[in-house]
Amino acid sequence: MNIIGTYFEMMSQGIRLSEVLTGKSVYLVCINGSEAFRKRMHEMGFIKGRKITVIKNAPLKDPIEFSLMGYNVTLRRSEAFMIGVTTRSNERTLNGKLFLESLRHVQDVSDHHKEINIAIVGNPNSGKTTIFNRISRSRERVGNYPGVTLGSKTSSITFRNQILQMTDLPGIYSFSIYSPEELYTRDFILDEKPDIVINIIDASNLERNLYLTTQLIDMNVKVVVALNMYDELVNSQDEFDYRTLGSMLGIPFVPTIGSKSKGLRRLLLTAIDFHISPEKYERNVRINYGDEIELSISRITEMLEKDYCCEVSPRFLAIGLLEGDHNLQRYFAGHPEYGKIITLAQKEAERISQVYGETVESVMSDARYGFIYGALKETYKPGLKDKRETTSKIDNLLTDKRWGFPFFLLFLWVMFTCTFVVGNYPKDWIEQGVGLLSHALDGLMAEGSFKSLLIDGIVKGVGSVIVFLPNILILFFFISIMEDTGYMARAVFLMDKLMHKIGLHGKSFIPLIMGFGCNVPAIMATRTIENRNNRLVTILINPFMSCSARLPVYILLIGAIFPAYKGSILFLIYLSGVITAIIIALIFKKTFFRGEEAPFVMELPPYRFPTILSTLRHMWYKGSQYLKKMGGIIVIASILIWALGHYPVQHMSAGLNEQERENVAARYDAGTIQVRTNPASTASLIADGNSEKGRTGQTTMAEQQEKSYIGQIGKFIEPAIEPLGFDWRMGVCLLSGIAAKEIIVSTMGIIYQPETGFSETGSLQERIREMRYTEGEKQGERVFTPLVTISFVAFVLLYFPCIATITAIGKESGSWRWAVFTMLYTTGLAWLVSFMIYQAGLLTA
Repeated sequence: MNIIGTYFEMMSQGIRLSEVLTGKSVYLVCINGSEAFRKRMHEMGFIKGRKITVIKNAPLKDPIEFSLMGYNVTLRRSEAFMIGVTTRSNERTLNGKLFLESLRHVQDVSDHHKEINIAIVGNPNSGKTTIFNRISRSRERVGNYPGVTLGSKTSSITFRNQILQMTDLPGIYSFSIYSPEELYTRDFILDEKPDIVINIIDASNLERNLYLTTQLIDMNVKVVVALNMYDELVNSQDEFDYRTLGSMLGIPFVPTIGSKSKGLRRLLLTAIDFHISPEKYERNVRINYGDEIELSISRITEMLEKDYCCEVSPRFLAIGLLEGDHNLQRYFAGHPEYGKIITLAQKEAERISQVYGETVESVMSDARYGFIYGALKETYKPGLKDKRETTSKIDNLLTDKRWGFPFFLLFLWVMFTCTFVVGNYPKDWIEQGVGLLSHALDGLMAEGSFKSLLIDGIVKGVGSVIVFLPNILILFFFISIMEDTGYMARAVFLMDKLMHKIGLHGKSFIPLIMGFGCNVPAIMATRTIENRNNRLVTILINPFMSCSARLPVYILLIGAIFPAYKGSILFLIYLSGVITAIIIALIFKKTFFRGEEAPFVMELPPYRFPTILSTLRHMWYKGSQYLKKMGGIIVIASILIWALGHYPVQHMSAGLNEQERENVAARYDAGTIQVRTNPASTASLIADGNSEKGRTGQTTMAEQQEKSYIGQIGKFIEPAIEPLGFDWRMGVCLLSGIAAKEIIVSTMGIIYQPETGFSETGSLQERIREMRYTEGEKQGERVFTPLVTISFVAFVLLYFPCIATITAIGKESGSWRWAVFTMLYTTGLAWLVSFMIYQAGLLTA
């Protein structure tokens, strides 16, 4: 039967996977759609005859969750429509076959004293990075959802007098060219040629995870398999003879529990021993893909080996060429028969398709899973206990059509409320400490520019930002919980249809959520999005996700102007960023980025309880990054802002001369003495004295700031921001925030100093709340009214991302024109939105 015949078989039966009711099981007949879609489906285990069970529909009826091969995966309804199924059991009994022959070359044992290079590979959610962290004592980010490791991470350790160079590679399902991570990992192994590849496998999902192992066998590299999460396999009462399987494959298997550091010592010992004495483990194995495919492989291999010495396994190259992987051609581009090899591979692929009635990729995937099926049939016996029972019970609530969205919104609201309420206590303590330090230095140091620099510039500038460290840590605590438990993947499952409505992929939701922490790694996380248009749109709207750097600005202004509704307003600010991103994404998809949608295929990992160590590491890592900013860019910026505000020094007030100052002070002091004798009769005198003496200080402070360099800069840009309700000081704060958004707060801490002649208020929030205009049409009015505050916060939310984010956009988009475009369009949008808010507010008032 050919491919067309298979399609008509599906049509005659009239059953598509999208039409199957919840809870029903069917068997796969064929897969249609694009070549990339079919290839990914085959690699994920969607092979002919495979049993598939419909678990549930998302609350918005799309996507759909399915179960096969012991794990859960989601597809959009439109993609499930492309898969033909039948209710008749046609699950094939596939028996894998092994070929034994001399494929590998035993390494000279005299070489064992050199550095050993070890590459760590594995499927997403297999615990790969956790093991890397435990072995190398690194602090790389881990998470129970796909796409956490974005590039390779390297660490060198010494173990048993051996130097081990460990490289953690991105989590992948196969060595196909479906995603940049898969291509990167495959090229790393082929180009860098690590001495040992440690293949991390989820022991609770052997069949799917071993697919990558079969490709490592084809690649002809030394492999040690880590059976991670082995405790889950034991708890499910499964029986697995991993020693026998390892003996069959010539690959040592080592049980590990990465989260508890169990089995890791034995894993390293096995890797070192395999490198030094490979003959103790190796059993030269290759997978039999069937007579017709083996004939094609041998024909291509024979030509590759003729008059050419290639360091990459010729068999692996031949298989890749049959599967249409053109990226492998660079490994034999200098071969004298290069053109003939390409032509031969194309002819053989066409011949195989005609013989089997299916694509080469489908036949190869079928054979690999058949090999895995046969190997596990002899070594693995599943237990009676349902592995995903706990996960299913939790999902019944968290992804329910009635409760899924309310719970997700509740989680976000709790996260932002706790960020404010719980974080306020340590924030107040740090704020008091900064105040005590300022007063102590004030009493110890003599008057002068250096004292002003230290107290008004560094201590108050940096201190105004560092007080928000507890709020940052709490925010990252909740994000870490979402990632480590597996709830992040469920959030994608809930949001995919909404994302699809605005033209984005469901996977875009993960980088957007990550943007609440920091836009830079969030933009890097877009690498998991295969479609370039979707990836670019996600990159361009990511700056609207309020990163942790903006959080201090929000907390400062909300606490000062809207203290009664802090948590709810913070939630609305973040929600406004999301809504803005949706609107902009819709505009982009209708104009610049039209094109076909990429298929939505995502694994739903089982829920796992996050370890305290992992959560604390994540919080500490983010906290340390925040503190490093304090010692670097924030200090430099604070000094710069102080210097611009301090120079040139104004020695004489234009408002009152020295004699007038003395008279004001004498009258005030006399009033104070009179209070002690007759307080009732002198209440007005005290008020007059306070006002007049305060005016003396205010005049001097205003003059100094306005005539300083920073005042000149602020006055220059003031006409552009005045329609938004901002004065020149706010303009300077926004200008400083281009480097990093935290600098806005440190700039406020320097510019909005307590005025001379007043008793100093205890916090920057109180100063902002009481700050008033001293001249002009608005004299006597508050600087930060509720309307101005809303306009200012909206501008901070939307305008120019920080320099680090702009750099990330330029690198990840592949063109700096997108970085320039982002700077211009975000700032223009911020001005427009703030203008509309402020002017509408004035008209309403």
